[in-house]
Amino acid sequence: MLAVDLTRYLPGAFASRELLLLGARVVRVEAPGGDPMRRTAPGWDEALRRGKESVVCDLKRDVAFARALCARADVVLEGFRPGVADRLGIGPGDVPPRVVYCSVTGFGATGRHAGRVGHDLNYMGWAGALADTAPGMPPVQVADLAAGALRAVVQVLAALLQRERTGKGARLVVSMTHGSHDLVAHRLDGDPLPRLLTGGLACYATYETADGRFLTLAALETAFFDRACTLLERPDLAARQYGSDQDALRRELAALFRSRTLGDWLDLFEQEEVCVGPVATLAEAHDDLGPWPDPPRDVALGAHTEAWRAELGLGGRPA
Repeated sequence: MLAVDLTRYLPGAFASRELLLLGARVVRVEAPGGDPMRRTAPGWDEALRRGKESVVCDLKRDVAFARALCARADVVLEGFRPGVADRLGIGPGDVPPRVVYCSVTGFGATGRHAGRVGHDLNYMGWAGALADTAPGMPPVQVADLAAGALRAVVQVLAALLQRERTGKGARLVVSMTHGSHDLVAHRLDGDPLPRLLTGGLACYATYETADGRFLTLAALETAFFDRACTLLERPDLAARQYGSDQDALRRELAALFRSRTLGDWLDLFEQEEVCVGPVATLAEAHDDLGPWPDPPRDVALGAHTEAWRAELGLGGRPA
């Protein structure tokens, strides 16, 4: 399967990385200066472009090259504002009907927000996903990666499956804002308990340890919390799991957890069913969970341009 990635920045790069890991051949079409993420977030860019082919194409001067690539593709990803791809000549109407063409947008292709500019934080704000934590900032780009990139991958895979039956591609539009709202909309009629996800329960919170690290406690089930309290040598706390004075319970748990280091607590709870874990650093998580198997090598900007131009019968670079 060939996927042509016309996007810029994080959502499209993550989506095409996921397709790559699923076995796709990915061609990344970049402007002469490269994807802006090469300059603004080079570490992210390098991590997400490994294993992809890179071609350089000035879409305003040589759109025929990009259109020829898209005509060869099974999947095309684009992330321009609505209408831009059409004006450039690489819109959904410019590729064969068998192509699965996916537009990853901020607010969708229609509606009052369609032309609005934004980034992940804006999308999350519009979606209602920050209401519980503002002014706190999310530490991961949920709109870009989950509501945008991963939703795009799911829809692309479903469209490819449908194409196997019908022979027809699809024209898909993913809205990162609407997708973010979908991630929280099940909470519209209320949560089981007030502030369940943001510290309202002492048994579902993070706690500092003696060495300044943090651990996670998510013992929502009574059996898990009972066992945790027993190991903490405070079995009396178990009866207060869902009591009215959660602040007092949290203070007592906080004092207990501050009495030992994170490593000591993890050793104690290692073989126990208590729903306790570390707040790992990114490096620790990487060492524990491991990199993707056999990570493919990185490639330079435009490394595959000439090969693709020759394969498509377009000759050398345009003047």
